[in-house]
Amino acid sequence: MRIACAAALAGALLALSADAQRPSTPATGRDALQAMHDAYAGKWYTTLTFVQKTTRRTDDGRDTVATWYESLRYTPEKGAQLRIDIGSPKAGNGVLYTADSLWAFKDGKLAVTRAGGNSLIPLIASVYLQPVDRTIAELAATGVDFTRPVIAARWKDRDVWIIGALSAADTASPQIWVNAGDKQTVRAMFKPVPTRPVMDARLEGIVPLAGGMLATHCEFYVEGKLVQSEDYTEWKANAPLSSALFDPATFSTAKHWAP
Repeated sequence: MRIACAAALAGALLALSADAQRPSTPATGRDALQAMHDAYAGKWYTTLTFVQKTTRRTDDGRDTVATWYESLRYTPEKGAQLRIDIGSPKAGNGVLYTADSLWAFKDGKLAVTRAGGNSLIPLIASVYLQPVDRTIAELAATGVDFTRPVIAARWKDRDVWIIGALSAADTASPQIWVNAGDKQTVRAMFKPVPTRPVMDARLEGIVPLAGGMLATHCEFYVEGKLVQSEDYTEWKANAPLSSALFDPATFSTAKHWAP
């Protein structure tokens, strides 16, 4: 009897200890963004480059593989800017993104300009570098409700905060999932563009980098089907990047870091 009581007490103490070590759940989505920002305030890198292996799955189930070159830069004046060169930068094919705008280039010439940028940019970069109100404004187009209570859940053996959902079972509301431990976005479900279907983005392979973190493998699902996966290599943080790389007027003439 004494042994059984002692074992039960030890188990209870271990459970209490585990609960005490879990990060407290923020009250609202806005509070969760604030916790993400505060965890890396003054430490997060302001530039990033990497080589990306991009695997796209066609409707008939075949995979096509290409090499892309990605550059990201944050300044308080411009916010976060993302450049994607599809293939060799010398070919002049790629895209410039901000959180709310897009410029697409083909053969070195501007082909498309439109409102509606890359809504993942605030979640992988800006949230750690700028005031939360600015991040919420940049994410407004996603439809995520940052006033709703945060849902505490488990996903892939880790504690996560679910922002924007009505419950852990709600997969219809636009939402963002954040790893409670390292405050990194690990999943986002919303329409990347209002006219497109909901995309389920999953960010994995997260590694420490220059005072911040980086997801090195990403998967994108539409209606439950994998449509694109990305694997990053040769990543570098805080290397000088010219503003010309992110200017539509000099997209094709700016000196690029890639061969």
